[in-house]
Amino acid sequence: MKTLHFDILIHAPREHVWRSTLFSPTYERWTATFSEGSRYEGSWEAGTPIRFCGPNGDGMVAEIAEHRPAEFVSIRHLGMVTNGVEDTTSEAVRAWTPCFENYTFSDEAGGTRVRVDVDVFGTHEDWMAQTWPEALLALKAVCETPT
Repeated sequence: MKTLHFDILIHAPREHVWRSTLFSPTYERWTATFSEGSRYEGSWEAGTPIRFCGPNGDGMVAEIAEHRPAEFVSIRHLGMVTNGVEDTTSEAVRAWTPCFENYTFSDEAGGTRVRVDVDVFGTHEDWMAQTWPEALLALKAVCETPT
């Protein structure tokens, strides 16, 4: 499995960037780049399950492997959700699980550096390589726009 790396400098305090990345309603705004109407179900607390779903409820099942608020969050993807049913054991899912999506937030002159390291599998590499930079630009706009 290959890991792709992305980063962006956001001109906002680290705590604000971290909250905007993970919590509603800003989470839904920047993740719409991946899927309009995307959302999560669950908690960002380490060791807890979480689902990442599109508007129809299909998506991915994961757990929060590690979370240090405003510093680092690691998502361990464990399977798929299709028609409301979790699949963590099929041969197709076992071919790529677990895979990780890690976010690192660090102070940098003028703001916060967000680094994303994401494992990719199958035919998703090109799509991820194109979509992640767009998503990070959307996150930057969310964080830098006064509310």
